[in-house]
Amino acid sequence: MPELPEIETMRRAVRPRALGRTIVSAEVRHPSVIARPDPESFIRLTEGRRIDGLDRRGKYIIARLDDGGRIVMHMRMTGCIVAAPPGHPEMPHTHIVLHLDDGTELRFSDSRRFGRFWLFADGEEDAESGVSSLGPEPDNPALTPGYLRGRIGGSGRPIKTCLLDQSVVAGIGNIYSDEILFSCGIDPACPAKALDDDDWARLADEIPGCIGRFTEANTVGPEEFLESGGRSYRSAPMIRIYAHDGSPCPVCGTILERRVIGGRSSVSCPKCQRRH
Repeated sequence: MPELPEIETMRRAVRPRALGRTIVSAEVRHPSVIARPDPESFIRLTEGRRIDGLDRRGKYIIARLDDGGRIVMHMRMTGCIVAAPPGHPEMPHTHIVLHLDDGTELRFSDSRRFGRFWLFADGEEDAESGVSSLGPEPDNPALTPGYLRGRIGGSGRPIKTCLLDQSVVAGIGNIYSDEILFSCGIDPACPAKALDDDDWARLADEIPGCIGRFTEANTVGPEEFLESGGRSYRSAPMIRIYAHDGSPCPVCGTILERRVIGGRSSVSCPKCQRRH
């Protein structure tokens, strides 16, 4: 599943081709992708609208339209958006195409069809997509040791599960929760309520640090992103432990182990990551 760094890479690659352009027509090839309203209304209400902004909130991309409306998009596990010139080969499983006034096509592809689009009119409350329940962004100054302790410090849930909770911090998924906890020396199965002041301080420092490093490492231009089919992420060599179970720890050489925590796969070092 693309997480915040990958979604931000996608937004940055698509934004120059989409901003200020008018949607002249829309194709919805798989109606299930449109969560709100119905596909026919989505087409009718987006055609003729100019894209005045392309923002990100957590793992969502939000296209802001000239009439005050907004298209909220979530890639879920396998979704991707690219901005392609006409005639450029389509990715398999392309389900939505927005045709812009300069010929550019905004294409949404998703092999598993879990991704969703919501369209909200100007002033219309979003009680459906999940954006309204998101916690602070990783780089929000409000994400302090005190905030984390106050928000989850009394929880008996594993700290990994807490980091995956989008209402606590927006944008962290399975990959970066493993990387953050490894850098902090905290075992992912440790109950959040067992963490001490030093643990909260390290987490509050490493969450924005990790997400920021991977976001910047991922930066690619629109052309490279398109040619890769929306899969050009340069940060992969920086991943130290996620999916590296059975390999030596990059710090101490102990074999990394995989466990299932809260229903999610997790990789950690039994020596470097303290177990309370």
